[in-house]
Amino acid sequence: MDAETLLEKYAAGNRQFHNENLRGLDLKGANLSGIELKGADLTGAELDNANLSDAYLENTNLTRASMIGANLSSLRKSSSLNLSWADLSDAVLTKADVSNAKFSNANLSNANLSEAKLSSANFSNSNLSNANLTRASLESTNFSNANLDNANLSDSNLNYANFTDAFLNEAKVVRSSLSNANLSGANLTGADFSQVNLSTAILKKATFLEAKIRGVNLSNHDLSGMNLTGADLGAAYLKGVNLRGACLQGTNLDKAELQQVNLMKANLSGASLRKVDLTGANLYGANFADADLTGAIMPDGEVYKPASEVEIGKQELALEKVILMTPQVIRTDKAPAPVGAYNQAIAAGKMLFVAGQIAIDPRLGDVVYTDDVKKQTEQIFINLEAILTAAGTSFANVIKTTVFLADMNDFAIVNTVYAKYFDEATAPARACVEVSRLPKDVLVKMECIAVIPER
Repeated sequence: MDAETLLEKYAAGNRQFHNENLRGLDLKGANLSGIELKGADLTGAELDNANLSDAYLENTNLTRASMIGANLSSLRKSSSLNLSWADLSDAVLTKADVSNAKFSNANLSNANLSEAKLSSANFSNSNLSNANLTRASLESTNFSNANLDNANLSDSNLNYANFTDAFLNEAKVVRSSLSNANLSGANLTGADFSQVNLSTAILKKATFLEAKIRGVNLSNHDLSGMNLTGADLGAAYLKGVNLRGACLQGTNLDKAELQQVNLMKANLSGASLRKVDLTGANLYGANFADADLTGAIMPDGEVYKPASEVEIGKQELALEKVILMTPQVIRTDKAPAPVGAYNQAIAAGKMLFVAGQIAIDPRLGDVVYTDDVKKQTEQIFINLEAILTAAGTSFANVIKTTVFLADMNDFAIVNTVYAKYFDEATAPARACVEVSRLPKDVLVKMECIAVIPER
């Protein structure tokens, strides 16, 4: 069917054009409101500024169609619509029902999709820069590798959405729901995530430079090594978050809840931490140069006082003392988990005290090689190495070991394995004793003390 015939039939009141071949038709500026094109093929059609409001486009193929400025508002249950590679810049899709639609590689820059139903739609590799997606239903939608720079997704449902490696620079995601959303590798520089619950979102390798994350819930997340330079995390809920080695330079953390947070070796230079709660936090090796800790509750329970309230020169010393001398718990899932009232290791100042290790494989949670003292010793060294690494040190910095043997006749065998980890010239001090019985009836147990080097 050619364009002229279609327009004549439409003018005569015909609205149903199901399964028609309309490939490449020029329908620019046409008024096709309410048209039904179920299963129709409009590949490469010209529909710039056309009016398709209230149309029915289920399974319609609009691949590579030009629809610049087109009106697709209030589309009726047009599931599985294919708009891959289409140009929809400046198009209007407000309140359109297009769940499961395909928008991969499409251009939707400056498009208006507010209040649209887009659940499970595919926007992979598409351009949505400056698009309006406010109050849209985007549950399980795929935005992988999409460009959403300056897009507005505020008050939208983004549960289970996939933003892997997407660009959301300066995007607005205020008050949206992101339960179980995947933001792995996403660039969120300058994005506004204020009042969003990210507690179940996946944030691995995401970039939050200068992002606004005020009041968000990030509890128990692993943000180790993440770049949060200049981000605004004011009043955020960060209890139990792992920020080990993270860059928080110039970050605003005023009034944030940082109880039990891991800030080991994090860079907080120039950060604002006024009135934060650092109860139980791990600050070992963290950089607080020029940081503002006025009114902060420190790990030792003391309230930090500004320089004006203490003697000159003592402020930095007091902070350093808190950081270095507050005992810090070391944990790693690469070594056996504690089964009682103890921890794998405790860092105090520059010293690390490692709990006694036996031949438990952390992957199995049980003793291995029950009758082989050599194999048990090898497993012990694997466990010790995992704990030392988690604390930022190594066997080269071990200064004291204690070896417990169920039978002193096994000493030579244990020592053969031991010598693989410690050079005789620089080996640590050691004590070796025979005991009547060891936990789980193992043949050997070992503990150590190490120094944690400067970064």
